Amino acid sequence: MKRRQFIQQGTVLGSSAIVGSNLNTFAKHESSQAFEFQLKYAPHLGMFKHHVGDDPVDQLNFMADMGFTAFEDNGMKKREIATQEAMAKTMADRGLDMGVFVAHEIYWKEPNLANGDESLRQKFLDDIRSSVDVAKRVNATWMTVVPGHVDLKKNMGFQTAHVMETLKRASDILEPHGLVMVLEPLNFYNHPGMFLTEVPQSYALCKGVDSPACKILFDIYHQQITEGNIIPNIDAAWDEVAYFQIGDNPGRKEPTTGEINYKNIFKHIHSKGFDGILGMEHGIFNPGKEGEEALIAAYKSVDMF
Repeated sequence: MKRRQFIQQGTVLGSSAIVGSNLNTFAKHESSQAFEFQLKYAPHLGMFKHHVGDDPVDQLNFMADMGFTAFEDNGMKKREIATQEAMAKTMADRGLDMGVFVAHEIYWKEPNLANGDESLRQKFLDDIRSSVDVAKRVNATWMTVVPGHVDLKKNMGFQTAHVMETLKRASDILEPHGLVMVLEPLNFYNHPGMFLTEVPQSYALCKGVDSPACKILFDIYHQQITEGNIIPNIDAAWDEVAYFQIGDNPGRKEPTTGEINYKNIFKHIHSKGFDGILGMEHGIFNPGKEGEEALIAAYKSVDMF
């Protein structure tokens, strides 16, 4: 073979290899980005561990590769500052909006805000103050607040007044920073004895507090158990709802694994112009990589409307 022919052939072969490599990379990227979700579903850490392991940055990148545009992390406040900063940078680079993190210590077995104890109120408010720094560090707007256990020795009216006063003081802390605490009512089955259990109750609290810093976290899983009537309650509380969380019932796994018609619910939320985040606060029905892939497929199926 002549030298010129060899060079030309080598150039063609080399170019083909490069093009082939680029096409493979592009095809992989395209396959992961082909589906554009209409709503901002937010996975959490550990949801795709069988695909990418435990590193938070790797997990965030995988979520973005799969087409998700948001992320939530209940435990963000407890992570090291360096980890928070690395995660925040990755989210910013990959176009992931930060969802909720838990803003304070939750009292699961005894009252703290419902009983009017001033020292417990101050402890809660200190937690809210420290959450402001975390929110700014990770570019968060929303933080979860659970008012704690009911006080069986006090009338519900007095308890409500105590909780409302505390939330007003917390709103004074958050409002200047443009931050929002979202009140999460919890169901009686998983969390018996909690003060806040229903959407109408949360709505009344938000109306009483009367601040843009105090809104509702509408957890569809919890409310299916507590009261059902999901779409009418969404409509009735709409002006105070800032955030949703997801989980099918029974089992608290991904949509399509239980009784809730998530396709209709998501279609309704989308039709109302909701541009906030829907946190995927649930487990995975099937184990391993196959289960994680089935979860992604489930979200694609209920998002097609």
